[in-house]
Parts: sequence; structure tokens; C-alpha cells
Amino acid sequence: MKGERKLALHDSGHLVSLCVARLTLVRFRGDMPAMSNLVGRLKFEILWGHCDPAGIVFNPRFFEYFDRGSWSLFELALGIKPHELYGTFGIIGIPLVDSGARFIAPARFGDEVELTSQIAAFRRSSFDVDHRLFVRGELAVEGRETRVWAGRDPTNPEKLKGLPIPAEVTAKFQAA
Repeated sequence: MKGERKLALHDSGHLVSLCVARLTLVRFRGDMPAMSNLVGRLKFEILWGHCDPAGIVFNPRFFEYFDRGSWSLFELALGIKPHELYGTFGIIGIPLVDSGARFIAPARFGDEVELTSQIAAFRRSSFDVDHRLFVRGELAVEGRETRVWAGRDPTNPEKLKGLPIPAEVTAKFQAA
């Protein structure tokens, strides 16, 4: 599927090119230190439906795992279910605006894996999440996501808008 390119102003002040309706893999920023000491951990088994005919996980599935890791990390930090974000913080959610991965080793049907997720950086209205997937204790995949703390745009309720991330939210990711 081909995507269309659009320019957008990131909350860092940089003009960035976005690819709409297309997944773009970029170099993983694994050398960046995480700013959060809270680490989410999910352990699960690779299922037959996650795999391609060769018996290894179909690469797009890892992005589903990363999504699950991000939402689980917020649930761990904030103590609320994702559907409760609106009532608690007035946001629609934490939509994905960029992602990437580095595939080091395959994960196969039946493997018991561990996914770790950790906030790498908080900005005014966006944040980065680093993910690492381990198979038998060995690093198999590194991933990263950029997400936005999003609510309805007051000038046009059909659109979403990045909102400032409350200090009380970022503080919960510093808990030991």
C-alpha cells in the first residue's frame, strides 16, 4: 500500500514529513538512555496465528506487541484502564504517530517471550516508548514508538489535537 506524504509541525518545533497509511521503518534509537525508571513487562507465548508460513512471527505483528506494551505501561503507571483515560484526563487516547523496529533474531511459534516497554522521553504533548522483545532471554527485536497525548480539537471536534501531558502523569513514570 502506498502512502501519501504530508508535512507537519512537531511539538519540538521541527517540520517533519509524515507518511499516512504506510508503515515506515527507521533506524532504532536504542543508544538513547530512557528517562523513565518504570519498566512494563509482558510475558506471552507466540501463537500459530502470529506466524507466517515459515513458522516465524510475521514482522507487522511486532508492532501489535509494541502497541500492547505501550497501553499496558500506561495502565501500570496510572492505575487505570485505557478506556478510562477520557474520564480521568479528558483525552481520547495516545495515538501512534511514528514507529520503527530492528529485527535481530526470529521469534517462532510456541516461543515464550518477554516484552519490556519504557518511556524514553516526554515532551510537551508527545512521548517516545522503547520496546525490547526477548526470546529465551536473548534480545530478538528492538522497537520504538512516538505517541501523542491527544484530545478533541476545541475548534473542530472532528479532529484530534496534541494536549500538554500533565506533570502528574509524567511523575508516575518515575516511580520505582
